[in-house]
Parts: sequence; structure tokens; C-alpha cells
Amino acid sequence: MSRLTVIKAVLGPILRLMFRPQVEGVENIPGTGPVILAGNHLTFIDSMIMPICCDRPVFYIGKDEYVTGKGLKGKLMAWFFTGCGMIPVDRDGGRGGVAALMTGRRVLEEGQAFAIYPEGTRSPDGRLYRGRTGIARLTLMTGAPVIPFAMIGTDKLQPGGAGLPRPGKVTVRFGEPMEFSRYEGMDRDRYVLRAVTDSVMAEVMRLSGQEYVDMYATKAKAA
Repeated sequence: MSRLTVIKAVLGPILRLMFRPQVEGVENIPGTGPVILAGNHLTFIDSMIMPICCDRPVFYIGKDEYVTGKGLKGKLMAWFFTGCGMIPVDRDGGRGGVAALMTGRRVLEEGQAFAIYPEGTRSPDGRLYRGRTGIARLTLMTGAPVIPFAMIGTDKLQPGGAGLPRPGKVTVRFGEPMEFSRYEGMDRDRYVLRAVTDSVMAEVMRLSGQEYVDMYATKAKAA
């Protein structure tokens, strides 16, 4: 029995009791084969709630600092996060984005489900920000379909992503598969990458009902 199975079996009921997720459209996620889950990112608990709403394991990128802590606490955190499907990557510096992209590609080529937040970071104010084109590169390089999803209400339970979340009700909404085979072999065309990314973000916006901001979230945070 894998750690993911154990963690979902133990923590799944607790998380469902705390957050009472209303799940819509989960039948859109294929049971086998590579698939990219692309959604909005409101707060830290998004990455804990969304995977328990899926019937298959979901892998995603996380900060390596979550698994490099010392002592018993550090070991427990590493066991928990990697057991939840997190793949630690050093995302600082110029090579962080490349490492994350290659990790996602490897997961998809192994026939797994890979989750990504195209905004690249948590929304600073609850609005949906411009997506980065890594999502487009992944789907064009691997041929994996994209399932857009929306986390709704998690920011109300953990404002700012800090501190312990309070109990409440959230919605996890999955959209229909999006495929971009018509752009096969064009993963280096920046206009195609932007068009694919924007189409995914438009669907995430429709599912979430968020206001869209045509600016990167990192730039908004730095302002």
C-alpha cells in the first residue's frame, strides 16, 4: 500500500469533514493515461483538497523547502508532502522553471496525472491572473489533454494562505477535456503557446467565476 493510499485513507475523511468539498465534473478526468489538471490557485490548502477529489493519484510540483527540514518535524513533513504526490523542485533561480517543466513532462510520459497552476503562484487578491506558457509547452510536448479546474472558496477558509484553515465548504469544479493536437510540433512558437495558455485560462475563469487580470500574479505582488 503506497503512502498516497494511506494518506488519502487517513486524511481524506478528515479533510472532507473540515472542508465539505462539493465536487463537480470529476467524471471528465480519464481513469488512465497522461492528463494535465490546470487550475486557479487561491491558497495553500488547494493542493491538499483537489487531489482527494480525484479517483486517481495526482502529482504536482512543490517547493523543495517543504522536504528539506531537519529533525523529526522535517522528516514528517517530507513523508507527508511527497506521499501526497508532491515532487520537490528548487524553483528559485533561472533554471527553476525548466526543472519544473521537465519534471511535469516525465510524470506525463509515465502515464500519470499532473496538476499545475498556470498562474505560477497564489493569487494575491482572489482574482485570476495571466497564465504562464509552461502549461502549453507540456500539452504540446506530450499530447496529454488538459482538464481545467476551479477551486472555489478556499481563500475564505485560509485568507492569505497563512495560518491554520478554518472549517467551511468549498467547491472543486472540473471542466471538459481540452486537446491541442492541431498545434502538434509547434511547442516553440510563442504565439501558439500564448494562444493555448489563454484558452485554458479562459476556461478556468468560466469555471471559477473570477475576475481576470491580464498581468502576471508575481508582478502584481511586487507592485
